[in-house]
Amino acid sequence: MMRLIRRALGQIILFFDWLTRPRPLRRSPEAQAAVDARTRHMALYQFRLCPFCIKVRRALRRLNLNIELRDAMNDPEHRAALLAGGGEIKVPCLAITENGKTRWMYESADIIAWLEREFGAPEETRRAA
Repeated sequence: MMRLIRRALGQIILFFDWLTRPRPLRRSPEAQAAVDARTRHMALYQFRLCPFCIKVRRALRRLNLNIELRDAMNDPEHRAALLAGGGEIKVPCLAITENGKTRWMYESADIIAWLEREFGAPEETRRAA
């Protein structure tokens, strides 16, 4: 019964997420290509209906970041990678690979704060929008 309620609530949350999707940050083609190059080696381990994962996915859209989404609930390979690399099955988790080393970042607020610092619009652009 609880699983059914969680699933129904998750679908409602997804619907409202779709209705209120944030607009992506606009960058010049060159700037977007540079961002895409930096995010190429990142992956977000997530569950589709997890509210905290939805929160991070909204930030990805708002910041216009092309980060691979990995379903850690339904894909056994991604689930195993999350457990082996991050040490626990907990989502959301951002895997950041730099110089051959992977850092595993948990907690939606920490992930969003880091993404904002790394990829947010310069202050002048935010004021102009």
